[in-house]
Amino acid sequence: MQYFPLFHKLSDKTILVVGGGDIAARKIHLLQRSGCRIQVVAPSILPVIANNPNCHCEWRVFDPADIDGKALVVSATDIESVNQRVSAESRARGVLVNVVDSPELCDVIFPSLVDRDPLIIAITSSGQAPVLARSVRAKLESTIPASYGHLAQLASRFRNAVKKRFTSLDDRRYFWEKVLGGTVAEHVYAGRMEQAEHQLKAMIDAPGDEQHGEVYLVGAGPGDPDLLTFKALRLMQQADVVLYDRLVSDAIMDLVRRDAERLYVGKQRSEHAVPQQDINQRLVDLAREGKKVLRLKGGDPFIFGRGGEEIDLLAEHGIPFQVVPGITAASGCSTYTGIPLTHRDYAQSVRFVTGHLKDGSLNLPWSELASPQQTVVFYMGLMGLEKICNKLIQHGRSADTPIALVQKGTTPEQRLWVGTLATLPDLVREDPPQAPTLIIVGEVVSLHERLNWVGSTVTVNQA
Repeated sequence: MQYFPLFHKLSDKTILVVGGGDIAARKIHLLQRSGCRIQVVAPSILPVIANNPNCHCEWRVFDPADIDGKALVVSATDIESVNQRVSAESRARGVLVNVVDSPELCDVIFPSLVDRDPLIIAITSSGQAPVLARSVRAKLESTIPASYGHLAQLASRFRNAVKKRFTSLDDRRYFWEKVLGGTVAEHVYAGRMEQAEHQLKAMIDAPGDEQHGEVYLVGAGPGDPDLLTFKALRLMQQADVVLYDRLVSDAIMDLVRRDAERLYVGKQRSEHAVPQQDINQRLVDLAREGKKVLRLKGGDPFIFGRGGEEIDLLAEHGIPFQVVPGITAASGCSTYTGIPLTHRDYAQSVRFVTGHLKDGSLNLPWSELASPQQTVVFYMGLMGLEKICNKLIQHGRSADTPIALVQKGTTPEQRLWVGTLATLPDLVREDPPQAPTLIIVGEVVSLHERLNWVGSTVTVNQA
């Protein structure tokens, strides 16, 4: 171990920064978060540093006497001779020194930080591969909620009370593991600090009596697992049981906690594995058993996902729940095919419409949907494609209006059919797509060839 990790308290201490350019500004930005005072010495100093109230700036060259009384010296110049002199003079005086991008001149190095104050995680490659250290930090940032700091603060406030309640070190550890991995933590993550504190007090007063379930209604997005939100991934990793739809891809299901119970409740046209009312009731029943229940839905649960129906019963029964939005299919499919949903030259509005109503009909406001200068996106419209095209034409939309049908958007099986209202039904009959699909109507479709950045999309035809 070339560098031994220590956390240095710098509040109310003075740090010397030699240099006044961009590199110095980045170091100052990090250092000032510690509450230290900063003295900057350089012939030229950027306004962003000079105007920083935490910095005392002196426009001159470095003098070894500047080191006296400092807790740390940072040399952030691009002049090698200056950096070498700052390092030598600091070491001669026994003051810790950091020279940016020169590990051999350093006593200390700056790690990559994951800041969830008071929880701080530092990552270093010992100065050998800083980009790798930043990459590791990015991975941690994606899995550690921003509210971890609030959770740490809550735990700190109750630390003495827990010590009094549990005299055994093992008992205390077990208690905190339940707190930090349970419903108290979820209240904190959701911003429900009052409920978190109330439940933590109850757990201290009557440990072992609590059995609280909760439901997580999570949007899984259109298929690409990289489009999951941080919060969705976190809840997927801690659920006891998962109820998932047909539209949730295998790649996304692979990210669910491995030992979680999995219940398939998918639906497709005229074939429901589990009736919707049974799904709603099952969420209530599982939560009442004290389980953390993940309801995983393709796209966004509140956009043609019947999420409102499911949480309505939860609310009626007083079951706590969280709703995590997902990238809806319209946004995902349009983006991955290079079709912007709005564009100043082509469409000033966008409408999302279901192509399959509850009674199986297509009784839609066709006159409104046929208006020009708008994009219309049809969900679940594959079976009614020909009727959709005919109705739009009958109500005034030009037969030459571009239209696209996207199959399994954002996934490796993505395909694209491009035509017009007059031609697309024939193209689809000649080469039938596989569900799930999405239909996009409007002049913005004409931008596909120019703006398609994915590259791997197979375009069936262009009329």
